[in-house]
Amino acid sequence: MNVRRRLIPTAALATATVLGLTALTACSSDAADKNSEDKLDVVASFYPMEFLAKEIGGDDVEVTRLTEPGQEPHDLEISAKQTAQLENADAALFLKGLQPSVDEAVGQSGIKTKIDAASLTSMEKHGNKVGGHAEEHDEHGDEHGEEPADEHAEDEGHEGHGHDHDHGGKDPHIWLDPVRYAEVAEGVGKAFAKADPKHRATYEKNTAALVKKLKGLDTEFKNGLKDTKSADKVFITTHAAFGYLAERYGLTEEAITGLDPEGEPSANRVKDLQKMAKADGVTTVFYETLVSDKTARTLADDAGLKTDVLDPIEGITKKSKGDDYIQVMRSNLTALQKALGAK
Repeated sequence: MNVRRRLIPTAALATATVLGLTALTACSSDAADKNSEDKLDVVASFYPMEFLAKEIGGDDVEVTRLTEPGQEPHDLEISAKQTAQLENADAALFLKGLQPSVDEAVGQSGIKTKIDAASLTSMEKHGNKVGGHAEEHDEHGDEHGEEPADEHAEDEGHEGHGHDHDHGGKDPHIWLDPVRYAEVAEGVGKAFAKADPKHRATYEKNTAALVKKLKGLDTEFKNGLKDTKSADKVFITTHAAFGYLAERYGLTEEAITGLDPEGEPSANRVKDLQKMAKADGVTTVFYETLVSDKTARTLADDAGLKTDVLDPIEGITKKSKGDDYIQVMRSNLTALQKALGAK
């Protein structure tokens, strides 16, 4: 039996296919929108802020990070696309004073919830060198209210490098002190709960869990650095990122450059460090993963010292000794214990 088949015109078939795909895309898009509608859309300025947002927000937040993993945070310039991301977000989590372009973009945006991590804990002045020694400071800054000379301009200890990283005299590296970082975490948790009360219970639970982890990390550092062969507990770093950590655990940080990771040390500063290393029994010069290690290695070679990584955790890359903040901090602890001869 012959069966006559009615052929569908090619044009009609193509049209039907397009309509079908459009319908499927629309359904998928609607589903995605519906899923994201229930989430708090957070833009985090760089990794330490992203870590907080994800740990506290869990599945109830959608986090976008502005700084790429291998990018030096200080040098970030906000793009038009990132400006749009900020405008469309529910909240911005940043650290005022670390990234000027982020501060400006957040300030000019109409975003409702602006969470400045710097306002959630106390900040101090670190890294300014006079004659090779750190200037005195207290927990709330200089008691006379005087701002020190800009670390990044030409001074006794450092030569200008052409970068403008103005921290207002305050050290922004608060996340390297687990105690201060926990204070920031508590503030972020409260801000998330206020911005998204529907998921308040989750934010409170996750914040408590993170604070517990950070308190545990604090205990590990206290115990791990309590007894060392190095009486003065001096360590040399590329730039002055570890002032809070040093202060918390009774160590002394001597930085080759100041708060600017790309600053250039003066010849006098290098000579001072070489003399200090010999006098204090320093064994190691620490360098970082996101900036050049040339100066650190040169100093170490000239002074007959070892080198190792002490990561300021401004971004997680394949070179990082760990997959997240907690793991890299533990790696930092191990490096410090080795360098200081922890018992």
